[in-house]
Amino acid sequence: MIVREEKDHFIMIEQDNHAIVSGELIKHWKKELLLSNTLMNSVNTAITLHDYGWKYFDKQPVWNDQINVPYDFTNYPLAPKTIIYTHGINEVEKEDTYAALLCSTHYTKFIIQESSSYAESFVEQERRRQKKIIQSLNNFDKNLFDFHYELLKFTDSLSLFFCINRPGVKKDEYHFFFKNGIALPSIDKMKSQILWPEWKADNTIYIDPFPYEAEVPLKIKQKRVVKNLIKKNGIVNSYEKTPYEIVDLKLSPKK
Repeated sequence: MIVREEKDHFIMIEQDNHAIVSGELIKHWKKELLLSNTLMNSVNTAITLHDYGWKYFDKQPVWNDQINVPYDFTNYPLAPKTIIYTHGINEVEKEDTYAALLCSTHYTKFIIQESSSYAESFVEQERRRQKKIIQSLNNFDKNLFDFHYELLKFTDSLSLFFCINRPGVKKDEYHFFFKNGIALPSIDKMKSQILWPEWKADNTIYIDPFPYEAEVPLKIKQKRVVKNLIKKNGIVNSYEKTPYEIVDLKLSPKK
């Protein structure tokens, strides 16, 4: 779950919905900024489904009683998190093995920073999976894979930027994840390797460089869960009874 706390409520965005936004971002990517068209269907699958493991877990959020907020993806307990990650990668692998390799690599880089037996077991498990998938692929291209992984990281980060920051956020108020901007994939044609989004209006974000064919319309599916309702009915009941709302955004080139 992605959680943004406001005065009287929490903005809550299920991670699978955030990943769907990431998938929309890659669909509009400029063809001239690809190293190759090879395997792009698999890349699209990986990006769109990279948080699939959270799809049902986020339907019933968990309350963090230490700090009195819902658990989000940054502080969710590690043991169940590795189970969720494993489930998600397993489901992606049923659809596309190359996509699963990308997702497995993505999560391994997150978990390897943790120091626990759960982290070690997960990393060992995924290293075995990655080796098996690579061996099964014909003419695996490491350089192309690294580029595809950069596309996954970039679209994940840009989508997260929309979800975790308040509309109209100023640069000095960015969530700390983005204090150094957003790293772009390594492409010679890009005049910059760091992106600084400018949220000038409630529904428009300007970016430069602009790696898309045209303006990108986006829809963020979220819930606005009232704190008093949680206090009265608990987090699960309150979340389930709160309707979804759609936030329309637009990604445009900087003027």
